[in-house]
Amino acid sequence: MQRWMTLSPEADDRQNTAFDTWLQADGIPFENAQSEAAYKERVTLIRDAVQLERVPQRIPVCPMPGHFPIEHAGISWRDAMYDYEKLALAWKKYYDAFPTDVFHGPRTIVPGKMLDILDFKLYQWAGRGLAEDLEYQFVEKEYMPAGDYQDLIDDPTGYFLNVYFPKIFGSLEPFKGFPLLPPVHEIPLVPPAIMPFANPSMIAALNALGDAGEAVAGWSESMNRISLQIMAKGIPGFSGGFSKAPFDLIGDSLRGTRGIMTDMFRYKDELIEACERLTPFMIKCGIAACRATGHPMPYLPLHKGADGFMSERQFETFYWPTLRKVAIGLIDAGLVPILFAEGGYDKRLDIIGDLPKGKAIWLFDKTDMKRAKATVGRTCCLAGNVPMSLLCTGRPDDVIDYCRDLIDTVGRDGGFILSTGAGMQGAKAANVKAMIEFSKDYGICR
Repeated sequence: MQRWMTLSPEADDRQNTAFDTWLQADGIPFENAQSEAAYKERVTLIRDAVQLERVPQRIPVCPMPGHFPIEHAGISWRDAMYDYEKLALAWKKYYDAFPTDVFHGPRTIVPGKMLDILDFKLYQWAGRGLAEDLEYQFVEKEYMPAGDYQDLIDDPTGYFLNVYFPKIFGSLEPFKGFPLLPPVHEIPLVPPAIMPFANPSMIAALNALGDAGEAVAGWSESMNRISLQIMAKGIPGFSGGFSKAPFDLIGDSLRGTRGIMTDMFRYKDELIEACERLTPFMIKCGIAACRATGHPMPYLPLHKGADGFMSERQFETFYWPTLRKVAIGLIDAGLVPILFAEGGYDKRLDIIGDLPKGKAIWLFDKTDMKRAKATVGRTCCLAGNVPMSLLCTGRPDDVIDYCRDLIDTVGRDGGFILSTGAGMQGAKAANVKAMIEFSKDYGICR
């Protein structure tokens, strides 16, 4: 049996160790003793909400800002993607004005220079296909033809290097000739394996990767610095890694939505096998990132499992089995996956609670939170789901009423983190302030 099918006996100890490490906050230059105490209090709020063993002293208030900080700072998207200092200052300005119980870093706003160097084709962004004040947009295509399923299954890494990367990175087109390296196990096989790296086009591709790496290093330094400054005020980060559902990995950027939806009928066996094949990669991806950051909670945005995309039977056949294995693999490593159910999951609630108790967070967007509490809430911490539409078009009193109802019906006995259903692009600042300030006060567990 694959090890991510069930938990090991050490999973509880690993999770507690991970939370203890996060709580210790090694390397954070706190502004003062009060900031350090506030940091540890907030980590404890999250821990208590997740583990379902005790009611937190207060419901954690952890809205996802999305790209609202860019709007709040009055900078353009091009500024945010090309001027790292402006991006960092925008995030500092947001958390100075709206102190929450965690911070979401600006790492979804990636360095534009890196994308330019690599000639990235999977997105359009400010100054590259879009106006300077517009956020980036995905360019969906069938980047992997259905006939390539077996090649992906046989060698996922080789497929990404030799086939997929040359399609989405113009500068890496020479990777079509990247050598098959596993046969390098005898001395006569070394020269033919190394020879392609002398090709001028391959050298140019590798140099482009080096230049892109330098661009990322400058961006990363700015992001790390602003993250430390925010944490120094006593606000911990919400997540420390990233992974995906295997079905989404294939459907988002390999086959595309149309392709994978037809594959459920035309290539059922190949699709299921490919999802299984990619499962250990998604587990390792989340574990590696969280180990690098020292944070126990990887973030998994779920794109194509929502009610409107497939039937319950299809969800149980194609989506949930490998997503559950990814979650179990992360949990077994002592991590707490944050499963962000984008869209509505009302028809999934009797299925997705099948996870070990106190080991995961389900972050809901448009799902009925009362039904979620009665089902998934028996085993998992719930988070959500103040609507973006309400924050953009409502009044502060409307936002307060919504938050009050969430706290009264979903959060009073613990196991709940108040958050937004999605980001907050276009939100009114007064509504954001009302959500945070009211929920912090009203969410005290009396």
